[in-house]
Amino acid sequence: MVKRRNGGTGIEQIDSTKALDLLRDDAERIKKLIRNQENSLCIAQCKAFEEVVDTQMYGLSRQVAFAIRLGIVDNQTGQQLMADLEKDLNQLYSEVYEDQRTPEIGKEA
Repeated sequence: MVKRRNGGTGIEQIDSTKALDLLRDDAERIKKLIRNQENSLCIAQCKAFEEVVDTQMYGLSRQVAFAIRLGIVDNQTGQQLMADLEKDLNQLYSEVYEDQRTPEIGKEA
C-alpha cells in the first residue's frame, strides 16, 4: 500500500487494486473516445483525432509507468494493460477501415 496526502486533510491508503481499477477506467475512456466517434471518416482521415488518441495513450502510459515506479502496480500487469489497450484500439481501427472499404448495397463500385 502507498500513502498519499489527501488535500492536506489526512493520509489516504491506496492499494494496488484501486490503482489498477483507475488505470483500467482511463483505458476504457480512450476506447470510448474512438467508439463514440460517429463519423468513421474522421477516425480514418483526421490527423487531429489521431493525435488526440495518441496523446491519451501517451498520458496513460506515463500513469502506468508512475504506478509501477511507486510499486502499486507490478511491471507485468502495467505492460499487459497497455498491450491489451493497443490490441483493442487496433481492432476498433480495423473495424472502421473495414466498414469504409465495404461498398454499400445498391451502389456501384
